[in-house]
Formats: sequence, structure tokens, C-alpha cells
Amino acid sequence: MRYLTAGESHGPQLTTIIEGMPAGMPLLAEDINHELARRQKGYGRGRRMQIEKDTVQITSGIRHGQTLGSPIALVVENNDWKHWTGIMGQEPLDDQSPEEVKRKISRPRPGHADLNGALKYGHRDMRNVLERSSARETTVRVAAGAAAKKLLSLLGIELAAHVVEIGGVKAGNKVFTSLAQLREVTEESPVRCFDAEAGLKMMEAIDEAKQNGDSIGGVVEVIAEGMPAGVGSYVHYDRKLDAKLAAAIVSINAFKGVEIGIGFEAARKPGSQVHDEIAWEEGRGYYRKTNRLGGFEGGMTTGMPIVVRGVMKPIPTLYKPLMSVDIDSKEPFAASIERSDSCAVPAAAVVAENVVAWELASSLVDQFYSDRFETLKASIEEQKRTARDF
Repeated sequence: MRYLTAGESHGPQLTTIIEGMPAGMPLLAEDINHELARRQKGYGRGRRMQIEKDTVQITSGIRHGQTLGSPIALVVENNDWKHWTGIMGQEPLDDQSPEEVKRKISRPRPGHADLNGALKYGHRDMRNVLERSSARETTVRVAAGAAAKKLLSLLGIELAAHVVEIGGVKAGNKVFTSLAQLREVTEESPVRCFDAEAGLKMMEAIDEAKQNGDSIGGVVEVIAEGMPAGVGSYVHYDRKLDAKLAAAIVSINAFKGVEIGIGFEAARKPGSQVHDEIAWEEGRGYYRKTNRLGGFEGGMTTGMPIVVRGVMKPIPTLYKPLMSVDIDSKEPFAASIERSDSCAVPAAAVVAENVVAWELASSLVDQFYSDRFETLKASIEEQKRTARDF
């Protein structure tokens, strides 16, 4: 199972093509639109979220509400395209083109892909870089993840994401009784935090950063329940599922680190406080008494909940700009402003949830017979029965 995305931040549309979804799986536009709407919420977002109301068009791969087994094409139009047709148009420019259309960006912004992308591809106009490197691309990554989440839910696998830290404000150790409760509470929180008191302090931190012309980052956590044991591999490094999840998290714009289970805390504890003791129970089979390793051992799932955290750096575009150098004049300058979010951590939690969903679904499709959805479902149920009786 794989997907490819295309499109620029201010181009006419964003597109993703998904290949490898089982045939006969129910999938509707509303399944995807629900996730797209979640991505656009969150305290600290800028004006772009008022301009764009993202909805998907399914242009292939679905008939009468079910997947066909052929590639699925999803399109999300950019409503703001009408204001960018000159700057982002496909036709060549000529001497009669207005100056505002011809103007190029020669000033790279610190923390962005501008300069590195220009050096890689030889672009003297860095609009060619920043339009694609924009986090706007995560729109259709979420769309692909939404299709994966639908597949997982039909297989009895549920996910939830929440924010555990913003700008140094950490959520308390409030315990949720189920993923359903976690989702219910965090969907109502402007910062997607289960701890209401911490959530208020996070919003205060976001407000303070905005007043100071600054930005702040944070930490998000994704939890998945219901994965069968033994998904992934210990045999080859590139088939380890925890490694794939780590790569998926860090591939999200502005994410700089990832933890699974207790993560880096394991470096500060003895082994007796890190590893999870194994137990067995009639009707349940094998399980771990704790879940400090976040649902993984040896690159494979243990059957316990999967717990993945990602750290997002502050958005690099600031209202008190950092210094940079013009690539044409080589003169120093204060970096320009391309967007106005002071914090995008709550929205990034939704992106993280969906990229994790994709990797989990992809691993199941790779490991079990998956041309037909009903056969895939039966294969996974048989694997769970076998593990219980082993």
C-alpha cells in the first residue's frame, strides 16, 4: 500500500493517489472530510484556516461507496487559488507580465526549506521551493490517512491523538478510561489536551507568543488499540514497524523527534523499570503487565496499545523576523512572513494520528492477504485466534 501527493500551497489543488487498498471496503467522502475538518481546527491557527474549508473530491477507485481495488485519487481544491493564478500559473511569463507576477523570492527564511531546496534544485526564485515544502501538503496526507483509519476501524483498530505539551506547559497525569473518552474530551479542547487546566495554560502560552511576535512548539501523542501481535519484523531493519512509525512522524513538517512508549526516559531507568513482564490468561492469551515499550518489541507489535509521541518545533516564520542573507545581493535582511500561525501543535496532532494510521494499515496489508477486504479481515481475526491459543 502506498500513496503519492502532488500540489503546491497556493496552486489550484492538492492531489493524492492511493494504491493497494483492498477491494470491497466501504469508503465515503464524509469519512475523509471529517479528518480534514479536524486538521483545520486548533488554537493559534492563522487566517488561512478561514480562507480554506477543505473538502475532498474522490475522482477514482470508489464505486457506490466501496473501494474497487484500483488506485484511489483524492483531490482537495485550494479556494485561494483565484488570488494566485498569475503568480502560480503554469504558462510561461513574458515581458508583458505584470511585475507583481514576475517578482521572485531571493530571501530564504531561517528554519524553512527555502535555501536548501534552492541549492538542491538550482532555483533562483525560492517560491518554487516554499510552495511545495509548505505544511499545506499535509492536507492530502491526512486524506490518505483518513482512508487508512477507515480500514483500521473496520478491522477493530482504533486511534486517538492528543497534545501533551505546548511551549513548556505539560499536561498532568490525568487518566482516561478509554480512547473514546480521550477523543470526546480532546475534540472539545481548543488545544486537543485532555487536561483542561493545562489546556488553559497552553492557550495563555500561545497568546503570549503571538503578542511577542514569536511562535511555540510542543509534543503530541498518538495511541492505537487493537493491533494484532507480530505485525512488523525482527528479520530486516527496513521492515521494523516501530522504525516506520518513527520515520512517518519525523516526516511531518516541523517535527524533529519521536518517542515510542517511555522513549528517552528509558535511558534514565534501570532495565527492571523499562521492560514489560509477560503474563498469560485464559481467553486473553499473552499480554504485558505494563506497556512501557509502547506496544513494540523487536520491531513488532506486542498486541498492547501502540504509543507514539512526536515533538514539533516552533513554526519558523515569526513576526519578529530572524536574520538571513539575500541570495542575489548577498546582503543581510530580516526574514519575510509567509504565514501567521503562532502555534500549530493541535492541528499537527491530527496529522500525526493520520500518518500513524497509514503505517499501521500499510503494515497489515503487506503482511496479510489483502486483495479483498473480507479476506483481509478474516486473516487478521485468524491471526488473533492463533495468538490467543499459542
